[in-house]
This record gives sequence, C-alpha cells and structure tokens, in this order.
Amino acid sequence: MSESRYVRKGFGNTAEIRPLLEGDYRSRVVEWLVDHDRRLEADGVTIRLAREFGFCYGVDRAVEYAYETRKRFPDRRIFITGEIIHNPRVNRRLEEMRIHRLPEGAGPEERLRGLTPEDVVLIPAFGIERDALDRLKNLGATLVDTTCGSVLNVWKSVGRYARDGYTAVVHGKHAHEETRATCSQVRERGGAYLVVRDLEQAERVGAMIEGRLDAEEFLREFAPVSSPGFDPDRDLRAVGLANQTTMLSSESLEIADRLRRSMIRRYGEERLAEHFRSFDTICSATQDRQDAVHEMLEERLDLLVVIGGYNSSNTGHLLEIGSRSTRSYHIAGANDLLSRRWLRHKPIGDPDPVVTADWLAEGPAVIGVTAGASTPNSEVGRTILRLLELRGVPEATLAERFGATERI
Repeated sequence: MSESRYVRKGFGNTAEIRPLLEGDYRSRVVEWLVDHDRRLEADGVTIRLAREFGFCYGVDRAVEYAYETRKRFPDRRIFITGEIIHNPRVNRRLEEMRIHRLPEGAGPEERLRGLTPEDVVLIPAFGIERDALDRLKNLGATLVDTTCGSVLNVWKSVGRYARDGYTAVVHGKHAHEETRATCSQVRERGGAYLVVRDLEQAERVGAMIEGRLDAEEFLREFAPVSSPGFDPDRDLRAVGLANQTTMLSSESLEIADRLRRSMIRRYGEERLAEHFRSFDTICSATQDRQDAVHEMLEERLDLLVVIGGYNSSNTGHLLEIGSRSTRSYHIAGANDLLSRRWLRHKPIGDPDPVVTADWLAEGPAVIGVTAGASTPNSEVGRTILRLLELRGVPEATLAERFGATERI
C-alpha cells in the first residue's frame, strides 16, 4: 500500500498568493461600509450591512489553501472531491485555475478512476466520508485537507458518543456533505446515528423514546437517515445530540430540549445523564451571522437581501430569521437583481429559484444586506452597487463615495 502525502496546514506560501486572493475577493465598497459604521445613505435609500457576514475563518482558510496548492503545484493535475464551499463564483474561479471536480453521482471506484500518485486532491471545508478518505490515501496522491476546525469538533463529539454507547442524533440535512461525513465518523467507530432535519422530526423521535410510536412506523420514516441495522428500541435508549455546523441555532436548541424532556419522561430526571447528552456544535461563525441578523432587525428594515449559494445551508437559515420580521430574499449574487421590477431568488423550502415582480422597496427605504459564510466580499460589494444602481443613485455619487469600484 502506498502512503499519500497528507497536508492540513497549507504550504506556507500565503504571501505569494495574497495579491491574487485580494484581486479576486476584495471589495472597496465593503471596506468603505465597514469603516463607516456599516451604513450608507444616498438619495432616499439607506444600506445597512450586517455586523458579521460573508467568509468565515474556515472558508477563508479553505479557499486560501486551494490557491496555495495551485501555486505549489503549477504543472500538476489538481482535483477536488466536491464544491470547496457553497458559492458558485468561488467554485467557477477554481475551475478557471484548473482545479477540477471529481465526477459526481458515480460509484467510489468510478469517481477515482484515472487518479495517479502524481495527482493532488483537495478535500473541501465540509470534509468527506471516511471510506472515501481511506481510498484516496491508498491511491498515494497528495491530499490537501481543508476540513473546517468546527466540523472536526463535531467529529470529536460523535466519536465520544460512539465510544460511550450513545447514539449520535445529528440535527442536519442527510444529503449534505458535512452530515454524511459526520455519520461516517460514527460508522467508523462502530456507533449508531440518526439524522433529524427539523423540530417536527424530533417530535417523532421523542414519541418513539416515550413509547408512543411503533418501531415499524418509525423505521418507515427514518430508516433512510439512520445507521445500517438501526433498532429504535435499542438505539434510542441513550442519545447524544450534535449538529451540522450550519444549522439554525435556535432550532438545534429546541430539538435538544425536546429529546431531553422525552428522556426525562421515560427514565426520570435522576437518570437523565445515563440516557442523554448534548454538546452545542453550531459553528461560532454561523452563530455570529445569525445574531447579526437579529440585531439588524431590532431597527426598521423595509427589505433584507441575503447573499449566498442556493445550496448553502447557513445562508438559507439567515433568510429564515429575516423572513420572520420583514420582506427577505435569498439571492446568489448581484446578477439575480434582474431589474428594478424583477428579482431571481430562492424562497424558503423551494428546491429551485423563482422570479418575483415588484420586489424593490419604493420611496425612502432601509435595505439590510447580509451574506452567508461562503460569500466573498467581492460579491457583497457587487450586490450593494447593483441595489444602489436600481434605486437610481447617480454613478457620480457612487464614484465619490467609493472611488474605483468593482464591476457589477
């Protein structure tokens, strides 16, 4: 068996690639707003930028490592096992740099067919499933692992659960790369897992724990999102809660509380520790961005624009928070602001984007802007410029405020 070179701390050439990163993702517009209390008033419109938004540390690190890798291996073939982050502009940029995605929807053997020990393979910020990692190591290729530290902390938690005989109940989306990778960590340690998407599903799990639901009925719903051979009568006697790091924090806390109360009803409070554990594994950057939206909503907003990839979980949850208080739209970027009348956006729960009319607030208006953790400043800046343009703010005014700006 050949051993791969395994890199988790980059190649130390950050200074060389920093100008390229800044050229691709820096925004003078965003920098101006940050320097001016995140607020701009012009011609009857106020733009408010969230206190925390956009690239988090883990995403910044993953993108930086991808650029470092191309610099370190200018002539080698470089592949990535999936989207490095959930942002279409960033992923297109990596394609332009000849960092190519391995085939999707294929079996493990087909995905890796043709790779050689001379190739380089990037592992995205979400991580990958353990068996896929083992296959890559066996190939002998150079592996550059950009898995986020917050994700690694979740893996440590579910590893302890498996070691101590607790089933890992993961609040997440079963098809999401991160959740699949987390579940693979449980399997590797011989443990059981169950993925719960929302509070409604948690209620069903609670009913099973309390003996109010038949095991056969339970498995009809949950067999596809649980570990092989899952037995609810056996595997729900002791559970430990974990999260996909990008989920809605308030919902994760509700789910934990719901299952905690079910365990108390079943076994009594004095025996709770034998049957229930919970660690808050929501990423701090995800929490900061959610908190920042709540803060913005304490003042009047006529409209909230949330920027991020349509498949970005953390971006979707920012939309959920905003939608409770004001008109809110999830867009992928500035190009979705089609005109003053028409907007392309992804509603909550819809699989695909739609086009909506009469979206832009008229008259004096306060427009909030935030972005998911995979959205670069450059896209935030382009979106703000497009908003101002559609509201009729003269180009001369924009040039006076921002100087030379990024193209829309």
